[in-house]
Amino acid sequence: MKRLVALLIFVAAPAFADPAVVKHVVASQSGAKWRFDVSILHPDSGWDHYADGWKIIAPDGSILGQRSLAHPHENEQPFTRSVTGITIPDGVTHVFIQANCLTDGETSEPYRFDLK
Repeated sequence: MKRLVALLIFVAAPAFADPAVVKHVVASQSGAKWRFDVSILHPDSGWDHYADGWKIIAPDGSILGQRSLAHPHENEQPFTRSVTGITIPDGVTHVFIQANCLTDGETSEPYRFDLK
């Protein structure tokens, strides 16, 4: 019985993995378009488990842009990547940035970023 419990705990362990976390955001506007530099922290462990992207979400839930990440960043934590050409609708004063993990899916808490 003890072996069965130990096995179940071991199998369930990935469900308790650390989520991809947005640590810092810098945004700049050029004309009608925005650039977002997003820093993410995630315990990437290789091709089977890594932060594979992030998206910019308007307060109404619409996706304004996203950045896919094609490989793990095991030796670069946190890491920063950018996306350009993002259009922010008139009247929107803040957005949410939500990171994603290949294995664990979306982070539970999107990062709120107030636009200046």
